Amino acid sequence: MTLRCVLFDLDEVLADYDRSVRVSQLAHAIGRSPQAIQEAIYGSGIEDAADSGMLTGEAYLDALSTHLGCPVTLDAWVAARRTATVVRPYMLELATTLIQRCSIAILTNNSVLMAQQLHRIAPDLFPLFEGRAFASAQFGARKPEVAVYTHCLATLDVAAKATLFVDDNEANVEGARKAGLLAHHYRDFAGLEKALADLGV
Repeated sequence: MTLRCVLFDLDEVLADYDRSVRVSQLAHAIGRSPQAIQEAIYGSGIEDAADSGMLTGEAYLDALSTHLGCPVTLDAWVAARRTATVVRPYMLELATTLIQRCSIAILTNNSVLMAQQLHRIAPDLFPLFEGRAFASAQFGARKPEVAVYTHCLATLDVAAKATLFVDDNEANVEGARKAGLLAHHYRDFAGLEKALADLGV
């Protein structure tokens, strides 16, 4: 079957992402220590719950605010995530080329809030991925669960066997294969170029 869609992970595929930058930026913005921010986001279970679709964007910010004992505003959260996220120019160039041959989309393990604010966090990806950038929370599951891939493909209206999924996490790649997608474990750009060439793209 002809390849109809390339489905990209976001962090460490389309963009470089530095957690420490996000943590320090948010700590400075709200007046809490980096250690407190690190624990709230990555140690409390709040982020995982949000990524799985258990928290709305508002509920997620409320949970962080309660945990930290001070308000975490939308603008502070977005600014921290944006500073930590740098779109890779060569991946943007590739996506721009690919869209002339097949459709492209994003599937990231992230919250509803991330999906809603991605145009502010990674504006270079838009309008290229407009309407085709999804977070796991929107499907009530997280990679590598099979359900997140199947729900995403249903939304995109594309067959699994006509979709190439690209992720830097091997477990997520295996999850995609279990869901019937073609999949590439991203290690470097040259490897991705070869994978696409092998598929005739």
